[in-house]
Formats: sequence, structure tokens, C-alpha cells
Amino acid sequence: MCGIVGVLGKHEAAPILVEALKRLEYRGYDSAGIATVNDGVLGRRRAVGKLVNLSDLLVHDPLPGKSGIGHTRWATHGAPSVNNAHPHKAGPVAVVHNGIVENYRELRAELAKHGVAFKTETDTETVALMTEHHLNTGLSPVEAAFKTIDKLEGAFALAFLFDGEDDLIVAARKGSPLAIGHGDGEMYVGSDAIALAPLTNQITYLEEGDRAVLTRTSLEIRNEAGELANREKRKIKVDHARADKGEHKHFMAKEIAEQPIVVAEAIRSYLPTGGDRVVLPDAELDFSKLDRLTMVACGTAFYACLTAKYWFEQLAKMPVEVDIASEFRYREPPITGRTLALFVSQSGETADTLAALRYCEGKADKIVSVVNVPESSIARESDIALPIHAGVEIGVASTKAFTCQLSVLLMLALKAAADRGTLTDEEIADHTAALRGLPTVLNTALDQNRAIRKAAQRLSEARDVLFLGRGLMYPLAMEGALKLKEISYIHAEGYASGELKHGPIALIDKHMPVVVMAPRDTVFDKTVSNMQEVMARKGKVILVSDDDGIDEAGDGVWSTIRMPHVHTSLAPILYSVPAQLLAYHTAVAKGTDVDQPRNLAKSVTVE
Repeated sequence: MCGIVGVLGKHEAAPILVEALKRLEYRGYDSAGIATVNDGVLGRRRAVGKLVNLSDLLVHDPLPGKSGIGHTRWATHGAPSVNNAHPHKAGPVAVVHNGIVENYRELRAELAKHGVAFKTETDTETVALMTEHHLNTGLSPVEAAFKTIDKLEGAFALAFLFDGEDDLIVAARKGSPLAIGHGDGEMYVGSDAIALAPLTNQITYLEEGDRAVLTRTSLEIRNEAGELANREKRKIKVDHARADKGEHKHFMAKEIAEQPIVVAEAIRSYLPTGGDRVVLPDAELDFSKLDRLTMVACGTAFYACLTAKYWFEQLAKMPVEVDIASEFRYREPPITGRTLALFVSQSGETADTLAALRYCEGKADKIVSVVNVPESSIARESDIALPIHAGVEIGVASTKAFTCQLSVLLMLALKAAADRGTLTDEEIADHTAALRGLPTVLNTALDQNRAIRKAAQRLSEARDVLFLGRGLMYPLAMEGALKLKEISYIHAEGYASGELKHGPIALIDKHMPVVVMAPRDTVFDKTVSNMQEVMARKGKVILVSDDDGIDEAGDGVWSTIRMPHVHTSLAPILYSVPAQLLAYHTAVAKGTDVDQPRNLAKSVTVE
């Protein structure tokens, strides 16, 4: 979850490192620090809290040097503090680390036998101390780093910097992503390409178990067996503009507003102009040769999968199983032949999802991923990787990535229906025509921003909130509750409307707001019946529906949010907008940190 960066450059490293860390702060913001080598002398600066605190420290206490490493932390081992902040330094070595060293206790015990003392609560300090110990036995910096890496168990991305070595960084990855950037007489290391985008567009991705030795003019990569490994140098394209807030107060607001544009891009990528059949770019996939689908994801992506389960089963008549990645791999489910395993991840680096994918290798007929980063580990290890075209998403609470995931999954379900012959040509044309009109409908939903902000003002005074939905709205109810929890810190739960009477109704009183997601569809009347049960117990209903729904059931509700009419299959994508805006405006009203909510990070690269 942490972000790491390194530079061997021609200019002062500190401002370059801080600027790169700004682009990685979505990965963690409990503390930050940098280390540099200047005329052979290793120094470091660290600060608790957000990166601006480190920037302030560097103004008053500069750190010179043209070689350096940096880190922004999401705390795992040890509370946020200067002492626990990275880089960790032990004598002549400094280390930054993303991941968890699972055997650090055993390594500490080994070091203790040599009289080594510990100053922090972190697992990463062990890496630095072990490397120092190997240096003291006479090993070179590269040999000492490699010998330490060989002892580590768990997941890690590492970068080492050494006293007396102005032209050396050692890097390694196992389970956590790491990219090498190539410049003109300069070299860079970063947790992802976003951090390095202003510096270079020439990237080499380390593969599992790789370790690398960088100088300003060379890169040597060895695999886990110690053999020289040739890794492809790729030219990447990152849209710099999408990594800025523009005129918006928060990245989340900007990314919500971008949804009509990015969803349109996703649709164009899979629906050729003038055609009604979904086409997968650079990939062949025939659902008629498959019997079932297993979908795996975490967090918001998991709710996208739950929504897609309805689409695949209703449109393509295909049996679907959906699992949380962290549960899937440990329950060891049997994977039968003719099963498609599908993995959804915004970053493409989600540790549990990647581990689940590896569990399915050699078992599933085919492995497909739906990702936002085509160069990510999950994409590279899939048989087919389907990009969602959301662009860079900085806000920790996922918005545009979710709607793009839903759009791509719906188009995949329509392809499955076409392959399996479960929909007629006319029915498929009806769905694709609606899809092409989706960006316009999303724009109309965004026009309700003022009404949603007004409802959110009232919602911000609540301690607990329920979200209700039926059918395709049920996963969205859970996603709406998750969004509210993530950024406003209000306790919220999403339920299938029909489950209300099986327990949750006991919570209803005059203080309990209940958000009801209810387009005027085939299950609308049943949802309204559940809503009336809430109102009969003085619950405060926020009804999100279309004109027909509000005209029919809006009397007596606490607040209404009016959505445009939309094709039934598209309702979860459209109704994502009010769910996101409710959470956003509630968080703003409460004064919480919208883009960087407490305890969270964007990319979850540890289990």
C-alpha cells in the first residue's frame, strides 16, 4: 500500500523525490521520508502525516544529493511516527519498503544473537539491519542487499541506498509492483508508472522475484534464481492532465464529473461504430465453449462483480459465482473445466486478487482480467486483459473506475449472450443502443448535484444510515454504503430490500435515514412496500428514483433525488452517480478528508 520512489539523476534529488511522492500519496499518507547520498554521505529526513509536512521540513532542513530514495507510508507494523517512518537506516544503508516481511520476527531473533538492537516497531527496520550485518561481514552493497532479499518471506518492493555509493540503487520485488524508469543518463524506480510519468515514458516492469542493480547508465536484472533476465522496456502513455484536480476542490469531485467522458471511451473501445456486437480488442473469447464463470475481486470491484452476476445470469443464462478475493484463495474452491475465471481490479496490483488469480492458473479454462492499468501484474498474468479506460484515478474512494468496470462487464455479458444465443439480434441491438446513450444520461444525473448536496447536508447529521435496493440495485446499495463509510466515517450498511424484515428493521427509528435506490422497474412495487415499512416506523427515507417512481411513491419521504429514465440493465451505472455524490457532499459537510480518508490507501498491495 505504501509508495516508493528512487532516482539517480543529474539534479538535486529531494525536490524530484517529493514531486514523485505526491503522485504516489494515494498509496498511503501516514508519514513520508527521503534519503539521499551527497558526496558519499547518506542522509535522510522524515515527517509524520501528509507529504506537505515533509516538504515543510525540507525547506528548513534541506537534504542535498543527486541520488535518493523516498517513501510515503500506509502503516502496517508500528504506529505512524517519525521513528517508524521510512526510509529506515542502519549504519551505511537506507531502505524503503512496500509490503510485509512475514518472517521478520525470526530475522530479528537471528540478528539479536549478533548483538543487534532494534529502535522501531517495523518489519522494514529488520531489512536495513540485516543488510548492515552482511556489509559488516565484508560483502559488497549489492551482495549484502541480495543476501538479505534471499532471507525475506512475504510480499515486498524494496529500494536500497548506500553510504559512499553515489551511483547505485538496488531494487527488488516479490508480490508488490515495482517499475524501473530509463532517462538520459538517469535512472528511476517507482511503485508505478504514475510516479515516474513526468520523468520518463520508458519503463521496465520487474517481474515476480526480480532484483535489479541500477546506475545512471546501466540496469542489470536478475531473476529469483540469480540468473540474468531480460525484461522488456515499454513506452507508456500517462495522461498528465487527469492527475490534476483542475477546477475541482477534490480529485473525487473531478473524477465523478469525468464519468460521462471515460464511460464513453470504454463503450467506444468495445462497441465499434455502426455495429451491435461487442468486440474484444486484441483478444478472442467464445462464451459458447464455457459452462460457468467465477468472478473474484475486493472492495468496490467486488460490488461491480455482484452486479455483473445479474447481467451474466439474466442475459447470458450463465451460472456465476462471485467471491471476495481474500476468502476465495483460502477456501480452495474446486475449479472445473470450461470455467472462465474473471478478476476485477482498478490498480491491477491488489494483492489478494493477484493471489486468487495465481490459484486459478492451470485450473480455469481461461483467465480474464478487467483492469484500469494494462501494464499491471494482474493484466500481465491474465490470458486476456480488458482495460476499462477510466484514466488515472487519484481519489481513494473509487468512482469513475467503478462505472467503467460496470460498463465493460455489461458489454462482456452482452458478448456472452450473443455467443450463447440467449438474446436475439434485436434484443442485443436494444441494449447496445442504450449503452451508446449512457454518457448523455450520466450527464443528466450530474445535473442533480444541487439536490443531492441538499440531501447530503441532512444526511451528515446521522450516525447510522441504511441503503436498500432490489435486484440490480442491491449491489449498488452496498456500494453506496461503502462510499459513505469510506469518506464520511458514518456507519452505513447496504441490504437487499426484502431482507429488511429479517433483522435490520429493528434499527429503524426517527433518527435513522434510509436511502432507497428504486428505479421504476419490475421490482419497484416490492421495493416501495419495504420503503413504506420504514416510513411506518418513522424512518427518514431518501428516495432515489425516476419521475414515474417519485410520482408514484414520493409522498411523505424525507427527500427525493430524481434520476432520468434509463434502460433497466443500465440502472446500476446511472444510479452510481447519486450514490457517489451523496457520499461526497456528506463528507464535505462533515469536513473530512475526501481524497485521503483516514486509515485507507488506494492500492491494497498487502494481504
